[in-house]
Amino acid sequence: MPTMQQAASAFLANKRIAVTGVSRKPKDHGANVVYKRLRDRSYQVYAVNPNADSVEGDRCYHDLKSIPGGVDAVVIATAPSRAEETVRECAELGITQVWMHRGPGEGSVSTAATEFGRQHGITVIDGGCPLMFDPTSDFGHKVMRLMFRSHVPKNV
Repeated sequence: MPTMQQAASAFLANKRIAVTGVSRKPKDHGANVVYKRLRDRSYQVYAVNPNADSVEGDRCYHDLKSIPGGVDAVVIATAPSRAEETVRECAELGITQVWMHRGPGEGSVSTAATEFGRQHGITVIDGGCPLMFDPTSDFGHKVMRLMFRSHVPKNV
């Protein structure tokens, strides 16, 4: 079982990442913050929202299978009730890295999604935020990583 640091490093080594739950109304929405930071750090990042055609000035995809060329990893930043459906889509598409976002609030973590993913060979990071770890971190997210330790798993 990898440590959180090992899992985060492996996840962030991927360069084609989808972020689900990116909103058309971005005001401090966690998915949008993650999406923009990955984009700003030169990742090939793809916004996913079934109800939007564009977000943050970029094309938005309605589901993972619509992304040309696919992705290597997925950040789930939707309601936990939608996480299992997304992890199932990842399994169908052969995506083996998933991060269920969780900051100070409820986040996107779903026990059922975590269990399904792990049973199907997917590395599931069930909590925390990709922006809490290098090479995407900033001072504020490093502080949050310390403040919200209970939201960041120790092992994956």
